[in-house]
Amino acid sequence: MMNIFENRMAALKAEFKANTEYKNNPVKPGNGLFFRHEKPVLTAQHAPIHWRYDLNPSSNPFLMERLGINAVLNPGAIELNGKFYLVARVEGYDRKSFFAVAESQNGIDGFMFWEEPCIIPETNEPDTNVYDMRLVKHEDGYIYGLFCTERKDPDATPGDESAALAQCGIVRTKDLKSWERLADLKTNSAQQRNVVLHPELIEGKYALYTRPQDSFIEAGTGGGIGMGFTDSMVDAVVDMEHVIDPKTYHTIKESKNGQGPAPIKTAKGWLHIAHGVRNTAAGLRYVLYCFMTSLENPMQVTHRPSGYFLAPEGEERVGDVSNVVFSNGLIATEKGDVFVYYASSDTRCHVLTTTVDKLVDYVLNTPEDPLTSASCVEQRINMIRNNRKYI
Repeated sequence: MMNIFENRMAALKAEFKANTEYKNNPVKPGNGLFFRHEKPVLTAQHAPIHWRYDLNPSSNPFLMERLGINAVLNPGAIELNGKFYLVARVEGYDRKSFFAVAESQNGIDGFMFWEEPCIIPETNEPDTNVYDMRLVKHEDGYIYGLFCTERKDPDATPGDESAALAQCGIVRTKDLKSWERLADLKTNSAQQRNVVLHPELIEGKYALYTRPQDSFIEAGTGGGIGMGFTDSMVDAVVDMEHVIDPKTYHTIKESKNGQGPAPIKTAKGWLHIAHGVRNTAAGLRYVLYCFMTSLENPMQVTHRPSGYFLAPEGEERVGDVSNVVFSNGLIATEKGDVFVYYASSDTRCHVLTTTVDKLVDYVLNTPEDPLTSASCVEQRINMIRNNRKYI
């Protein structure tokens, strides 16, 4: 029996090494704006063996997987002391998600999980599930993590085991190791997902990007990216949400949209990456898009490039929830390099690399969606005709 255990352990270690130790080269020539990379940065196969297997030969002589990992997705991201960290959503076979920190020297490959997952304290009302943490290094000195806390809807009809309530959970830390749980965000919206903290105070208040929503899945009469203010992140309360980027008919964000990571501060404005959702015969399709807001008035959108910034391609389209890309983490370095971390089809994590200069050029100089077919054709023909002298 020991031979079975030892042989399987050797095979598992070899498999883990093959699945985690690789170079992640850019896919060239790219589109001029960013490079995808050949491989994911994190997958379920990156979960350490001791997270999944009972390694005691007496209690697990056949070395069976006891607590499997289904997916690794939707990571928050931060750079600290020259290293790249992802706080990923790790989902077990049991559908419960938890947070875990993975570390890399270069932000592109070599990500390895820390020894244990994060311990996130509970409030007086335990979370059934937690996921999709946005990390923000705030000017007040704390690193904040805002995430979705999901609990069963107490008003669900008998027998309905899918009705849920989503709200914004809040933690803060200084080292990604010890997490202080604060009270959940309070707003007037029935549901809150995709809440993101602005990295700077605005007129002495903490600013939050919200997504007012009527129900757990559908935005309903709510929707759009909102902005609200609170005096403190301890017992945070937003009394009024101002929708700054509404969902829009027959666009990539007609069903719902939400802020992705916290925006990047540039000389031209706050640069945002968000997700947009539309419904199709094959189900919901998630893409990423960009917009920019004013430095002087972050509630004022100044630029809205037409269409999507990133859509799922190839193997990215296949997974637990297909045809989806979703981002809640990016890192902009002091040198101006940008690493956008995104998940594909709720299954695995990827990175795309670009620069602040490229993103600003894209947002400032890509025309806005004129919202009708005739106007879009006119827009394209104008570009074609202007291009003739360069062909």
